[in-house]
Amino acid sequence: MSHVGVPRGTVRKRRSLALLTTGVLTIPVLAGCSSGSEETSRGVPQDIAPAARQAVSDGSTVNWAVDALPATFNAFQADADSATTRITGALLPSLFPMDASGQPKLNPDYLESAKIIEREPKQVVLYKLNQQAVWSDGREIGAPDFVAQWRALRGKDSAFWTARNSGYERIEKIERGADDLQVRVTFSKPYADWRSLFSPLYPKEITGSPDAFNDGARTTLKNTAGPFVLRSVSKAKGTVTLARNPRWWGDKAKLDTLVFRAVAAGDRTQALADGTVDVADIDASTADRIALARRDRGNNGQPLAHGPGSETTPAAALRSWALAHGSDEEAAEIAQAAREKNRKAVVAYTAEQKGLRDFAVRKSLEPAYTQLALNGESGPLADDRVRRAVARALDREELARTVLGPLGLPAKPLGSHLALAGQPGYKDGSGALGDQNTKEAQALLADAGWTRGGAVQPPKDTKAGSEAEKKGAKGDAPGTEEDAEKEAAEGTKDDKEAKSEKTENEKKAGQAGEEEKAGKKTEQDGEDSTTEDSTAEGEKADRASADRASEDSAASRDEGLYIVGEDNKPGAHAPAQAVSTGGVSAVHVLAPARTAAAQSAALLRQAGALGEDGAVAAQDKQPGGAAGAYAPVGTAAPAPAAAKGQLGKDGKALTLRFVLPSGPGSQSLRSVGDKIAVMLEKIGIGTEIIKVPDESYFKDHVASGAYDLALYSWPATAYPATDGRPIYAKPEPATDGSLLVEQNYTRVGTDHIDQLFDQAAAELDEKAARELMKQADARIWAAAGSIPLFQRPQLVAVDKKLANVGAFGFAAPRYQDIGFKNRQAAGSPADRKK
Repeated sequence: MSHVGVPRGTVRKRRSLALLTTGVLTIPVLAGCSSGSEETSRGVPQDIAPAARQAVSDGSTVNWAVDALPATFNAFQADADSATTRITGALLPSLFPMDASGQPKLNPDYLESAKIIEREPKQVVLYKLNQQAVWSDGREIGAPDFVAQWRALRGKDSAFWTARNSGYERIEKIERGADDLQVRVTFSKPYADWRSLFSPLYPKEITGSPDAFNDGARTTLKNTAGPFVLRSVSKAKGTVTLARNPRWWGDKAKLDTLVFRAVAAGDRTQALADGTVDVADIDASTADRIALARRDRGNNGQPLAHGPGSETTPAAALRSWALAHGSDEEAAEIAQAAREKNRKAVVAYTAEQKGLRDFAVRKSLEPAYTQLALNGESGPLADDRVRRAVARALDREELARTVLGPLGLPAKPLGSHLALAGQPGYKDGSGALGDQNTKEAQALLADAGWTRGGAVQPPKDTKAGSEAEKKGAKGDAPGTEEDAEKEAAEGTKDDKEAKSEKTENEKKAGQAGEEEKAGKKTEQDGEDSTTEDSTAEGEKADRASADRASEDSAASRDEGLYIVGEDNKPGAHAPAQAVSTGGVSAVHVLAPARTAAAQSAALLRQAGALGEDGAVAAQDKQPGGAAGAYAPVGTAAPAPAAAKGQLGKDGKALTLRFVLPSGPGSQSLRSVGDKIAVMLEKIGIGTEIIKVPDESYFKDHVASGAYDLALYSWPATAYPATDGRPIYAKPEPATDGSLLVEQNYTRVGTDHIDQLFDQAAAELDEKAARELMKQADARIWAAAGSIPLFQRPQLVAVDKKLANVGAFGFAAPRYQDIGFKNRQAAGSPADRKK
């Protein structure tokens, strides 16, 4: 669990969620947003190729890809990750795993029953254990295991390094029931999410002492109680190998061994093709490769119509052959090397495609959602009106379609922070904030003081000696009003002359452009004997040139700020320190030309630096500049046309830092980010897109608060009152002056939201607790710190002969049911591969 501003050694008192993220807020008409009616919603079903156990063969091995070897096998430690959860799910008891609808369901392998038997004066839960349930060393699972785990996780002993303990601190005592198979748990105060406790359940040998808890369970688990046991861990091979548990009392595991293999996301296509793994989470590009491989199964050895070399035209191939066999030895050598490189790439790609034919893509929606986080700690987003304006500028349906549409999954935006579609209690609470509405968003920004001309207005607290103040002082002298009128008239005249000159020069530039294109065509016609690579690069360059104008806005966000005079052009002064320009995020620099004066006037007007009459603001007049030449050193480069409508206040442009991961597996996230930037641009908000390495994205930017906007995901939960509380809790000041944000990385929260979570956590009536969660969700929407966008897609490549594995959706896997279908019992692909 990530904490910011928490003094070292502080005991964490709330349960954590693994990542895949002050003041009083008045909320109008919220009562209507939280009616007592339950909204009917359907989730996307799981896709696991279900088969009855008798249809699955015994034996064989399955290799399952994970991102990395788990840092620890202790799921209650801070560095536990998705691999920890995946592997311990096959080794340890889970008393109430989630079912396909996202509800906790009693696991009969471990429990005969578990229920509240007393509510007054205190809540008492009685667990009746399965009498066959034993640890792998033969000892019965019983009350001592429950007691040891409670004492380790309740937060009273700081010697236990734990990151998950919410709920355990509410337990007053644990006792043996009528016999050894009964465990009686008494709570000091009511706890609605009691089913979340003791999952996974560790043996007392691990939770009974700090040393065993902190270190003993990090690298091994000697005593387990699942359908599998831990056989070995190999860091050299990057594998964790599980074997069938001989003491397992439930349905016997179909597989002999289950191997979890560390495979990076970028290596999974190759790993699938060469048979290294049988099951792997994949991205959309790998899913497309598998679909193409299955489509091409009956092509009778014909060359593939995709992959390396598929875009080579017959003419380009003929030119390449002619060069390779021509009289120019140097050119022939280059062409032959290029042809050989391409041939090898085609062979490798074809072999991969052949291997991918044995796989199917199973898809559903992952039990996790992607959100846009708005950092409300400081800056423009500290104003809730600006946050709400950002939210109401978003077309969430379009963003959902961007990610889910191409995959054939329902592209409906998510309507809740605390439940996903298909879960009990799901209700679309976005009405508390309002639908997408550009005019309403602009009105909210105007109310917050952000205006079209605000970026060029001097701040109200302008320091003495500034140009604006000098001009103001001059205005107090007699005759200043007449001078101002004269200056405005001259400005209007100059503006008209500039427009006339610009129009004439634009005509000339158009004629010159046509002549230049004709010249380029002539040159191109004379270069038909170039190599295949050169031809392909030329075609790409032409396409890039044609698209460049439409990409100005997106490109400018990547370019950052350009300061005139720092390029050491002829006639420029020595480079100077960059100066602040108020945060203008989208900047292009035009090369000087004969019409530079007219272009300068036009660009200044686009940037809001000219008034209606064309007069230049005082702070923009720079001494020493020559019309039609370079501006003085230190002058900010003019903004592009895309920034024409950007808002500002007190001389500062409204620009937000949008941090996105840069890794190859984050392409869809960046596509969503680019679309959001365009949507915000329409209401006058600029974005400075900052792309950072995936490994530092969350820790160094999101968790530390070094962002204005960010995209990241939270997993679904069956216990929103417990698991949602730290994510949306109001930040509290720490002793060192920083904020204790728990997992609320948006730094936006209210006392009322906290109260609703606390009430729901203590409400033993499930229907009433869900109603409280709907009210909390409506207020989270209204605070506009987190904007849910869509449920994440879940794409899993699976050997098509495997059953009961794939895209599980909400449900926890039943590892004992996974295996190859009966007709593959002899010589199964898994045996062949291994």
